[in-house]
Amino acid sequence: MNIYSLASPLLFQFDAESIHDFTLKSLNAAERLGALSMCSAPPVCRSRQVMGITFPNPVGLAAGLDKNAAVIDAMAALGFGFIEVGTVTPRPQPGNPKPRLFRLKEAQGIVNRFGFNNLGVDHLIENVKAAKYKGVLGINIGKNFDTPMENAVDDYLIGMQKVYAHATYIAVNISSPNTKNLRALQEKEALSNLLGRLKLEQTKLANQYGKYVPVTLKIAPDLEQAQIDEIADLLMTHNIDGVIATNTTLARDRVHGMKHAEEAGGLSGAPVREKSTLVIQQLSQRLQGALPIIGVGGILSGADAVEKIAAGADLVQLYSGLIYKGPKLIHDVCKSLG
Repeated sequence: MNIYSLASPLLFQFDAESIHDFTLKSLNAAERLGALSMCSAPPVCRSRQVMGITFPNPVGLAAGLDKNAAVIDAMAALGFGFIEVGTVTPRPQPGNPKPRLFRLKEAQGIVNRFGFNNLGVDHLIENVKAAKYKGVLGINIGKNFDTPMENAVDDYLIGMQKVYAHATYIAVNISSPNTKNLRALQEKEALSNLLGRLKLEQTKLANQYGKYVPVTLKIAPDLEQAQIDEIADLLMTHNIDGVIATNTTLARDRVHGMKHAEEAGGLSGAPVREKSTLVIQQLSQRLQGALPIIGVGGILSGADAVEKIAAGADLVQLYSGLIYKGPKLIHDVCKSLG
């Protein structure tokens, strides 16, 4: 039995968001003392070439856990092959009122309605610059909650402009269910406009900085086949570099009747696994290898990660699984993926 499995029952006695913040601060302190690297050997896994980037291993940290890039070095010490920070918005914002994070322990799920709580893109960049980590870093960008939808693209352009020099890749989040109307950006006309403008800005910034930073799009699991095909076609039309599938779900069919199941927000963890994998499979069939897929959603074991790769993902990311299984999950997934 690993240390985390012994500690987690105690940790789960406390308020979910409070213990989340405490855990991140503790990891930071342990990393500064060198304790994390002493306790954990690097996972053994072959590297992957995706989007022109060398990923030392295919297991990444999903966006949402480290919104402000405050614990990059600690996450790196745990063995992740790449780290995605954010979602970050142009201006700081507090997010939705607390409580806004709920564990569904019986289902190994989590409901959150954070609402892009973060300290703003300038603060995130300062944290990135202060970190020792020089590995693969994704920066996930979003819009401020009070930016009108007709001006949403402007927020994404500001985010891209600010993070471009500091990111290995950029993730564009249009799929959180916790910012009003955000998912409307997945609709054909709005998405085509967004992707077109982002691609133009990417070209401009690549010339300005003398380096090409890939752009990926993070999509929801609550999409019909026709919508997935439409999104895949637009990704190819606009030469977007990759797609992250998927964000959290609004569906509750897997957790009906459980405590906290009816809380508003996005559901992650084991209950979203099948929906996420299906979206990956449908995307892969439509894309036919035109661009890579990063699979995320309900990975709580090595077998879950293998399932994502078999469905068409090139890389995987963890978040909720880390909460339930601890850092050992990173090594278990690496071992399974080889």
